[in-house]
Amino acid sequence: MNLPRHTRQIMLREIGGAGQAKLRDASVRIVGAGGLGGPVALYLAAAGIGRIILMDPDVVEDSNLQRQVQFIESDIGASKVQALAKRLRDMDGSLEIDTVNHSFAGVGSEDIIIDGTDNFKTRFAVNAASVAAGKPLISGAVAGWTAQVGIFTGRDDISCYRCFVPDAPPEAATCEAEGIVGAVAGIAGSIMALEAIKLITGAGQPLFGRLWLYDGLAATSRTISIPCDPACECCGVHAHPE
Repeated sequence: MNLPRHTRQIMLREIGGAGQAKLRDASVRIVGAGGLGGPVALYLAAAGIGRIILMDPDVVEDSNLQRQVQFIESDIGASKVQALAKRLRDMDGSLEIDTVNHSFAGVGSEDIIIDGTDNFKTRFAVNAASVAAGKPLISGAVAGWTAQVGIFTGRDDISCYRCFVPDAPPEAATCEAEGIVGAVAGIAGSIMALEAIKLITGAGQPLFGRLWLYDGLAATSRTISIPCDPACECCGVHAHPE
């Protein structure tokens, strides 16, 4: 534990030395190393997380640099997970990093799964794996001037992602289709990292079964509840019959 580096975080009564030790011993899997996964990884590395698993099949493109601030021009053409891993190691040489050049290939022994992908096929696969493994899923999405973040488990009366989105919408909002202000991705990614820190340290009230919604144009946010769906094909009573 790097005490001088994390002094201002340890000073917080909700974290303290015990919470910092929990961060050091924790591991997270970040699916997607782009506009959301980048700021999540940067802030978790800075917070003193012990291990990060990065998953993304893509390479850095020039159009990414508008919002994926973890990359620089010399990264163009490089694997996103490799370029991000290098950036994180430059921040903290003691950080353990694993890289996987796939969009999603299952879960392991990590404590938290973080989904920063932009397609529903992968989101549904990540959700199913998190429910099956009993691991909390922090999910985020952005488009245009808006962002959303929630935590799902599919257990203990807490909804899973499929309770929220049972099927892929025919015309879902995406950055590619609608564009995005880069700072909005940074805001959402920061909230996702903050929720991970809260989960690991036991601080505050994480967004379990709730969705945080942000409107950048109006500079407003609100939180809504996402109830469990008994008919959910992933976590509902019929998905796991006795």
